[in-house]
Amino acid sequence: MKTLVIIPAYNEQDNIVKLVEEIRKYDYDYLVINDCSKDETARILDEHHFSHFDLPINLGIAGVTRVGFLYARDNGYDCVICIDGDGQHQPKYISLLENEIENGMDYCVGSRFVNEKKPRNMRMFGSRILCALIKFKTGKKVTDPTSGMRALGRRLIEDFSQSMNFYAEPDTICYLLHQGYKVKEVQVKMKEREAGVSYFHSPFKSMYFMLAEIMTILFVR
Repeated sequence: MKTLVIIPAYNEQDNIVKLVEEIRKYDYDYLVINDCSKDETARILDEHHFSHFDLPINLGIAGVTRVGFLYARDNGYDCVICIDGDGQHQPKYISLLENEIENGMDYCVGSRFVNEKKPRNMRMFGSRILCALIKFKTGKKVTDPTSGMRALGRRLIEDFSQSMNFYAEPDTICYLLHQGYKVKEVQVKMKEREAGVSYFHSPFKSMYFMLAEIMTILFVR
């Protein structure tokens, strides 16, 4: 099976080298998509001769991944693995997701909570709300709806390269379950961000994300 690892990157100058070098140890094809970073990410990608695109404008995560899906479709890939550029998603787990696609799944999510208990904190409270809403809308249980580590098979690569109107991972998985796609979660461990700043470092951005996802799941998906 021909697999491509897509790595969206925005201001990841301190993380991207270590991540790409680790991915290359496993001999996967990869593509870093630099989402108009304002730091030194573009220069670092050029200097290390990493496979990458530099976008002229900031598209956000949905737009960036769609660029990756278009590239995967046009180059005949059977499977796409999406991982974040901050290094939290460990490349050693890529094969677990890839195997599920090879075994007939359309979509596979790397989840922290398939076999492990979800901690009780404010961030996980939001995750529980999203899980409950997805269960309400689809009748299906998910454990880690915000995980950005996911794999897509050929059918979804084709579909998402043509039309991908999703805000983030929770409404994507809600849509897929509602449409009857074969979806599975596999247990992975994620690391803490070692450098840089998360998109959700701002309480306002976290609240906006939650409200947007709640409204989308309830009234769009």
